Amino acid sequence: MNKFAKPALVLVALIAISLLGVGLYLQLAQEMLPCPLCIVQRYGFALTALLCLITVALPKQYLRAGAAAASLASIAGAGIAIRHLWVKAHPTISCGIDVLEVFLNKIVFANWLPTLFQADGLCTTEYDPILGLSIPTWALIWFTLFAISLSWLALRYRRPA
Repeated sequence: MNKFAKPALVLVALIAISLLGVGLYLQLAQEMLPCPLCIVQRYGFALTALLCLITVALPKQYLRAGAAAASLASIAGAGIAIRHLWVKAHPTISCGIDVLEVFLNKIVFANWLPTLFQADGLCTTEYDPILGLSIPTWALIWFTLFAISLSWLALRYRRPA
């Protein structure tokens, strides 16, 4: 188990970063504007990846705590994806130009990396499904897989003697 811990963290980080790349592709090439909830999910993927990479760089004694923290970031991202799915199921609810969008667009990362972290779309906009599933459904699936994997890693990891 111990020899697979750090490669597993790197794999989760690479997948999370790849999902950010998919989001950018959909935004730039397919002209699917990200809504505020999409942006919060991007922060969730970025935080999960960052925590995994930091944990890999730390001594092995911090692996449990790092995996647990990354799992919590994934759980939070899953919660946002669930909220996004709820908003899409209730079209009269909107997260468009509201307090959340204004707040997100004033965060320093939205100024540093506006292409990645600036909200420009509406949560209720319907885009074509990808392999039969909506974007927030895919996000929920990935956040759930990350949370399960990272929680398992945090609970099963044994410190080297």
